[in-house]
Order: sequence, then structure tokens, then C-alpha cells
Amino acid sequence: MVESATHTRLIVFFGLALAASFSLAAAQDFPPDVTRGRAVYERHCLACHGAGGWGDGPDAATLRVPPTNFHRFTSVLKSDEELLRTIEHGVVFSPMHSWQGILTETERQDALAYIRLLVQQGR
Repeated sequence: MVESATHTRLIVFFGLALAASFSLAAAQDFPPDVTRGRAVYERHCLACHGAGGWGDGPDAATLRVPPTNFHRFTSVLKSDEELLRTIEHGVVFSPMHSWQGILTETERQDALAYIRLLVQQGR
């Protein structure tokens, strides 16, 4: 009976360890893709944030709250988690709406990777 309980604990332990390794492996197997991110950005972000991420898109002048300039120091300092949260949930009292349910998590991460590339290249 003690042996059976030990076997059960081992099975549960290894099952949990295996499940955790699959979730970590999935995140590492699929890094953000800047090529896909560029397509997402051009389709959904460019109109407000502009081709270079300067907040000067064709729709920017008509907005009451200006779009974020990703090159500003305050934007550069934000963590990926903060920026992803903004993309996912939007910004209250601004035209930046929630993209949750519109963009997949992968698309949001791809777009963020492209935004980081834009800033890095200084475009």
C-alpha cells in the first residue's frame, strides 16, 4: 500500500513536470516573428502610429489623444509585458482600444517584436 502511494506521487510529480516542460517548450519553440509582426503592424497599427512608429500615422491628426511615439524614452523603457498588456487591453480614454479577441497572442507578440525592431533601427 505504501508502495502504491509512492508510485502515485511519482506519477503525479512527473506528470506535472512534463506538463510544465511542454508549456515552456511551446513558448521557446515559437519566438516572435518580425516579418509576421510587420504585416500585423501595417494592417492594424500604422494608421495611428505611423510607418516608423513615431505616432505620426495618417489618422493621428484626427485623434483627440495622440498615438504613442514608440521612440520616446518613456516607451523604450517599458517592458515587453507592459506593452503587450497595453495592446491586449488598450488605454482608457484614448483611441487605443483593446486588441484582445481581434489579434491572437502570437500576433500581438509578433507586432511587439516589429515595434522593437523599428525603434532599434531608428526608422
